[in-house]
Amino acid sequence: MSEPESGARGAIPVNNADGKRYWESVTADIDGMLGGVPSSGWFPNVSKVDLQGSRSFLAKLGLGGRHGRRKVAAALEGGAGIGRVTEGLLFGVADVVDVVEPVAKFTEGLKGKPGVRNVFSMGLEEWQPTEGTRYGLIWTQWCVGHLSDGQLVAFLERCKDALDKGGIIVIKENLSPSGEDFFDEEDRSVTREDTKFQALFSQAGFRIVKMELQKGFPTSLPKRLLPVKMYALKPKPAT
Repeated sequence: MSEPESGARGAIPVNNADGKRYWESVTADIDGMLGGVPSSGWFPNVSKVDLQGSRSFLAKLGLGGRHGRRKVAAALEGGAGIGRVTEGLLFGVADVVDVVEPVAKFTEGLKGKPGVRNVFSMGLEEWQPTEGTRYGLIWTQWCVGHLSDGQLVAFLERCKDALDKGGIIVIKENLSPSGEDFFDEEDRSVTREDTKFQALFSQAGFRIVKMELQKGFPTSLPKRLLPVKMYALKPKPAT
């Protein structure tokens, strides 16, 4: 989440196993999920601000459990971690939620929890939609940086097959402020720039129906977070 101090530009050496090893070393709590930002003391409300921004974004898409907005029958969260977003956001807009998460210790507390239907213990690069299962909303946040460009396109193509008619995919991710993709040597993830994301979405057969920067995150040195953008995607009309 925080702006990396060192890393590599150019060819991006994403390796799924490296990313999983990093996350297996992280504590199974909100502080671990958010890179230690809450416990650092300089932005303890990061999770609250993040969830508020996500909730507002979905409301603008007509999704939510209040004020006449519609709920979906089922949602999927990719890269769910301990379920911070599942519990803090998706329970409010979906009757049931399926989660995809490769680190088993993160999802122990989600198994059997009311509102959680299925827990898929695997990475996004391995996940395949269950035949006959459809989602009105698929949400991924701070996780597709562990996929190569090709893996991200393939994941989105599989998601397309699992969407209800009118369903939406939301990708919420850090953006590279440098104008080119950036590889973080610590967590082994790639931070993409905006035009790269948009090109990959189009390549996977999606159009952007809404996009918005997360508000309320620190943007000034010495402590700042990377810009975070939300993209709402729907399949391109058949030609």
